[in-house]
Amino acid sequence: MIRVIVVVLLAVVCYAQQPDNQLTFEVASIKPSPPPEMGMMRVGSRGGPGTGDPTRFTASNFSLSNLVTLAYDLRPYQLTAPSWLNSERFDIVAKVPPGATKEQFRVMLQNLLAERFKLVMHREKKELPMFELVVGKGGPKLKESEDQADSEPAAGAPPPMPGGPMQDKMGKDGFPEMPAGRTMTMMMPGRARMTAYKQTMEALATRLSMSAGRPVMDGTGLKKKYDFTLTYAPESTGMGPMGMASPSGGGGMAMVGTAGGPVGGPMPDHTAADAEPLPTLATALQEQLGLKLESKKGPVDIVVVDKIEKVPTEN
Repeated sequence: MIRVIVVVLLAVVCYAQQPDNQLTFEVASIKPSPPPEMGMMRVGSRGGPGTGDPTRFTASNFSLSNLVTLAYDLRPYQLTAPSWLNSERFDIVAKVPPGATKEQFRVMLQNLLAERFKLVMHREKKELPMFELVVGKGGPKLKESEDQADSEPAAGAPPPMPGGPMQDKMGKDGFPEMPAGRTMTMMMPGRARMTAYKQTMEALATRLSMSAGRPVMDGTGLKKKYDFTLTYAPESTGMGPMGMASPSGGGGMAMVGTAGGPVGGPMPDHTAADAEPLPTLATALQEQLGLKLESKKGPVDIVVVDKIEKVPTEN
């Protein structure tokens, strides 16, 4: 038994010393995602280093934008690429070598993109508009989490994706009634809701950058963890940056409704006439959380896609 343990440990050490260009998944399957059922699509990923299933990574309805941002630890606004990267979607299953770190996992994804999609990219630094998240004049309207222990997923971890069909009951407001204690973002045509459990303001800024389409920096000075709900009208309901999952972390799980249907069940019988109009993101932050976004400009690291194939090479 001792000899077996020594051999395994030596294998992990040798693997950790591999050059980046040799870091690959043991097996990786990439298949086009099937069409959405009943006008609904769930986008997400699970597994990989740092999760409960470190040697298996799966992704459902992942666009190439999702995959590139996850591989290079980017926010959507940091990616300059052809628009079709948001529409080409794939289901991915990959076996991760035991002992791989999160950093090595990202390199494996980068090598997968280069090998299977022939990705060629370069980096730039650009001066871009951005926001700073600050406390409003009336002070924050946030509930501190009862449990302040560090147990939430670290920023940068792939968002979890529960398996099986979604059976959540639809509320009168048109959103699924989700169990307490979940951090997630639900988006559907004209409506969006963020729920947070034990979330830091830094993590909220990361989530807001997905919705705002530009960098959001945390300038609140608030250091606790908070539970809150933020409901607003998104400026876009397409499958671009605002309709993508949050593979780079900060948002837990992202769910997306497409073709006019919400995630979690049949479309409730609400019409534009009888549904209450929702505030914009900026107004919702002020009214519901006591926070606001201030416009700024600053340097941002950008990844530019020079070349990428729509169809991957065979598995």
